[in-house]
Amino acid sequence: MLTRNWRILSRQYSQAVTFRTNESSPQQHNEKQTGLFYTLNQDTCKSLFSNGGFPKSFLKQTKTFTETAIMIRQPALDLINCIKSTNFDAPVIRYVLYGEKGSGKSLTMAHMIHYAHEDGYLILHVPWVSEWLRRVPRHKEMSNSQTHEGFVDLPLDAAAWLIHFKTQNQALLKAGELKVSEEYVWSKREKTEVGAPLSELVEHGITRVKYACDVIYALVREIKTLSNKKQCKTFVAVDGFNSFFYPLTRLNTPTKRKVKPEEVTLTTTFLELTKNDWTNGVILLSADQLAVPDDHQESYFPRYLLRKKGFEHLDPFVPIEVGRYTEKEFLSCASYYRDRLWLRGPPETEIELKFTSASNPYKFMEQCAPL
Repeated sequence: MLTRNWRILSRQYSQAVTFRTNESSPQQHNEKQTGLFYTLNQDTCKSLFSNGGFPKSFLKQTKTFTETAIMIRQPALDLINCIKSTNFDAPVIRYVLYGEKGSGKSLTMAHMIHYAHEDGYLILHVPWVSEWLRRVPRHKEMSNSQTHEGFVDLPLDAAAWLIHFKTQNQALLKAGELKVSEEYVWSKREKTEVGAPLSELVEHGITRVKYACDVIYALVREIKTLSNKKQCKTFVAVDGFNSFFYPLTRLNTPTKRKVKPEEVTLTTTFLELTKNDWTNGVILLSADQLAVPDDHQESYFPRYLLRKKGFEHLDPFVPIEVGRYTEKEFLSCASYYRDRLWLRGPPETEIELKFTSASNPYKFMEQCAPL
């Protein structure tokens, strides 16, 4: 009986499986394409993800495969359906992606960023919060904030984020229709006038790095105002959002005192952005176990990872679970790997990998690498 079942499964896995769709626009994705891969245009990838947004392992894989293909999965389709049904006159809705390590939260967020780009949203995307607070280079630049007493600035990180924002939104910024509503005085000789293009504010933070954190704070205020006035639709995406609420960072003051996340100006700014006190936008966040340096985590659920403070900050929100591959998704992924010569061997190989990886997307990808 066991041998017979094994043969049946082998035949199932060896059958040709459709794993691609020609529909490259996320706006047109639907349930019929669940489990299929769609290919991103190279220029779109460069515009949206050249400064972050893909996990390093996936980025390495795209170079090996010579293409960037993302699987259309149910969590992304659920989000797209929710957004299409949203009343944008009501306070902005917060969505939180969650799931076990390696389940595909970051790629689901990337899929949604592509959707937002196609639908004309102004995008504010933080690829990975821990890059600011925990993955600290040996000579990371940090300075005391000149405008927020008791806070610290991360000027180089802030300037890098502004470049990311500029690259993702270059079409909207070049149009020049988004204007600054307040005057911002940076020094005796430098200021941003009322009515200046939003791009001018962004450029000031890039060229004058010492003001980058304050520029982001001003930018967030302006974008919330523009959204409320319906001059733009705004899509906020923050990966590893729970990192803002973990009590420890790897930042130290000159006196060797540990800096708390809430003492960093970038934290304050993005917590302000993720309040639901504005309209005409969408907020998509992820709660990820990998975002904090704790090897003894008991759960991957948002209530646990966000801690009391983070949960209260977001409440109410809509949780979206990103789970392991379904049977259809696993077969599709296995067929894609074979097409890219990432996976070789007899059909029985997939059956073994399905059990050893437990259909976890990341584990499956890693186990295929040496085959």
